[in-house]
Amino acid sequence: MAVPAALGDAIERATGARPEGGQRLSGGCVGEVYRLDLSDGRRVVAKIGGPGGGLALEGWMLTYLEEHSNLPVPSVVHASDELLVMDYVESGGGLDARAQAHAAELLAELHGVGAPRFGLVRDTVIGGLPQPNPESASWLALFRDHRLLYMGREALAAGRLPASLMGRIESFAAHLGRWLDEPEQASLIHGDMWGGNILAKGGRITGFVDPAIYYADPEIELAFSTMFATFTDPFFDRYGELRPLRPGFFEVRRDIYNLYPLLVHVRLFGGGYVDGVASTLKKFGF
Repeated sequence: MAVPAALGDAIERATGARPEGGQRLSGGCVGEVYRLDLSDGRRVVAKIGGPGGGLALEGWMLTYLEEHSNLPVPSVVHASDELLVMDYVESGGGLDARAQAHAAELLAELHGVGAPRFGLVRDTVIGGLPQPNPESASWLALFRDHRLLYMGREALAAGRLPASLMGRIESFAAHLGRWLDEPEQASLIHGDMWGGNILAKGGRITGFVDPAIYYADPEIELAFSTMFATFTDPFFDRYGELRPLRPGFFEVRRDIYNLYPLLVHVRLFGGGYVDGVASTLKKFGF
C-alpha cells in the first residue's frame, strides 16, 4: 500500500521515521487503522482520529496497563486525538484452549493489581462512549450509578431505550444489594474483554488492545468475556485454579454484570440488545 503523503508526514513527525509501506487493517470504531513499516526498521500500527476522538485517552490507558501490570499490550509511541501510534503486535491465531488458558493466567494476574478505591483517577471510554470513573469506596454505588443508571440514561437520551425499560432498570438498581456484595479488593480490569480486543498466535496471547480500564469487581470482566462466548471452559478452568470464583457467579452475578455491556450496545446499536436487557430484568423480577 502506498502511504498517503499527509499520513506519511504525520507519522514522520510522531516517530522520526518515514513510513515506506503498509497495509490497511480492519477494526477501529474511532477511525482508520494502518500497519506501517518505517524507514528505521520498526513496524507500527497507526490509528487516525480527530479532535475529541479519544485516541489520546486510549494511548493513556495502554500506557497505564503497561506501567501498572504485566498484561501484554502494545507500547505507545505517540498519542494524540488525531494520531495514535503503537508498536505492532504479531497475531493471527484464534482463542483455542491453549490461548484461553494463557489468557486466564494473564487476567488472573491483572486482577491481582489492587487499589484502595473503585473507579480511576480519570474517566475513560468504552466503545467510543464516555465511561465515568469517580473514585468510590463502594463498588455497588459505582456500578449502580455510573454503569447501569448512567448508560441506561445515555441510551434513553439517544432514543434507543424505551422509557418504560429505563424505569425497570432504576427499580432493579435500587435493589442490587440483594445479589451483590462489596468485593474484598478493587481490581484493575481491561474493561472491554471480547475477542476483537485479544491478539493471539500459536496458542499464546500476544496482546490486549482497546482497553476501557478502571478498578472494579473483576467479575464484571469475567462476565463480559462470556457475552459473545469469547472465553469458555478452558479459560474458566484455569482462572478458577488461580483465583477461585465465588459460588453464584454463573447462576446470578454474570447476568447482572452483563447488563452494563448490554446497555453499552443498546446505546450504540439498539435493536436486539434491548430485548437482552428486558430479559435479564425479567429474570430478577423487574
